[in-house]
Amino acid sequence: MLTNDILASLKSFTANMKNTITLVLQTGEHEKREELVKFLSQLSTVSEKITFEERDTEGLLASPISFLLEADGKDQGIRFSGLPGGHEFNSLILALLHSSGTPLKLDDGIQSIIKNIDEPLNFQVFMSLSCHNCPDVVQALNQFSVLNENISTETIDGGLFPDLIEKHNIQGVPTVLLNGKPFANGKIDTAVILEKLMQLVPKTTAAEKSKPLPLQDITIIGGGPAGVAAAIYGARKGLAVTIIADRFGGQVKDTMAIENLISVPQTTGPELTGALLSHMDDYTITRKEHLRVDRIEKGHIKKLHLSSGEIIETKTVIIATGAKWRELGIAGEKENIGNGVAYCPHCDGPFFKGKDVAVVGGGNSGIEAAIDLSGIVKSVTVFEYLPDLKADKVLIDQAESRDNITILKNVETKQVLSDGKNVTAIEYQDRADGQLYQKDLSGVFVQIGLVPNSAFVKETVNLSPHGEIIINERSQTSESGIFACGDVTTVPYKQIVIAMGEGSKAALSAFDYLIREF
Repeated sequence: MLTNDILASLKSFTANMKNTITLVLQTGEHEKREELVKFLSQLSTVSEKITFEERDTEGLLASPISFLLEADGKDQGIRFSGLPGGHEFNSLILALLHSSGTPLKLDDGIQSIIKNIDEPLNFQVFMSLSCHNCPDVVQALNQFSVLNENISTETIDGGLFPDLIEKHNIQGVPTVLLNGKPFANGKIDTAVILEKLMQLVPKTTAAEKSKPLPLQDITIIGGGPAGVAAAIYGARKGLAVTIIADRFGGQVKDTMAIENLISVPQTTGPELTGALLSHMDDYTITRKEHLRVDRIEKGHIKKLHLSSGEIIETKTVIIATGAKWRELGIAGEKENIGNGVAYCPHCDGPFFKGKDVAVVGGGNSGIEAAIDLSGIVKSVTVFEYLPDLKADKVLIDQAESRDNITILKNVETKQVLSDGKNVTAIEYQDRADGQLYQKDLSGVFVQIGLVPNSAFVKETVNLSPHGEIIINERSQTSESGIFACGDVTTVPYKQIVIAMGEGSKAALSAFDYLIREF
């Protein structure tokens, strides 16, 4: 339950609430209901603006452990089924604050898009309390519900609703249903949700024309360590700086243990992301979050065309879009994402408790995933393409000491097999003799490295055969006034500390360009 320290903190957070919020719990019986009643009762004590009541919602809520939020008596379209603890506690508190009048942290262009939707959209988000990717999805959709009465979002703790998990054949989180049909699964950010909505809902259009930003000195694309470092260094020079990101933190946000950031012995991705944003708040930097740059129009003054329909004019551009998980590209992979194929062992590992799984990839991320999963699943088989593992020896030693981890080297994964609903096996080939084999299992975790997020600039700047943006020692690309830094570039050794240095260098190079060319 809520400790005195948490309650005290919540009292300060809720001090400026404008609207009265009622937490309405559906009546009925459930073994977990008493715990939820106590939780909601405690929560209602932190502010005179929060009340709790039990009520028959006449079909709005289907379970005795489901509750909704009303603001001044009006349904906000936000529902929670289960006790939102763990990572989802913040989602509930943010829902309270946003429903009570706290400004949303969504770009004006995005808010315009959401407000223009005029048909019912009922989202269901299946999550687990240990999933660190789920809150991003929940919090985005809850904000959509606050903005538009046609939208509702129900956050469902999959562990408490096994019948729904089985009905919808869910094997990974977050899984999102829209009006009862599959909408998205796995790690997904607000930018992708918006793109999907704009494809599926004809009247979800680009943002209405809004007052454009003045001409920018530097516009940075990407919100990871490289992009944030570039933004801070640019702002420190007194320049007009804008940073655009589909989500701040990038791949770092998904890293649960960071022990090689010099001067910081130990931290986590979410903690580091928070620190990056906090540092950026010390400067005048325009943020455009949950948006993507579709294309860059070249010229002395560059024009950036955003996914919201907005256009930003800028003297220089710094591309810091990082990289994403590399896919195997084999038959059965894409078809079974969410049904046994996964990329995040931290998020989806609990769904395979007591089952046999595979990890494809023998680098650090693959061996770390195998070790992590070995404490949950029945067995882990690691498939490595090369004759030797690429992971650090300390990790290899740990993996080899686990009785339920088997390591296969010099093998090529050929296809993921399923029964039409769930993964059943993986087919692989021994590269030494060419013999094909099948390994029966229930899950495949792909951990084979990263691919640069550079597709949107393939016609703008020169790329390497691996898709990396080619830069020189001053972070300059093949196009005058366009710079690049971090994991998206040809700079070797993709490390956080290196990305920060490269971002700083890119901003300094852009500043040097500006004083010479403008």
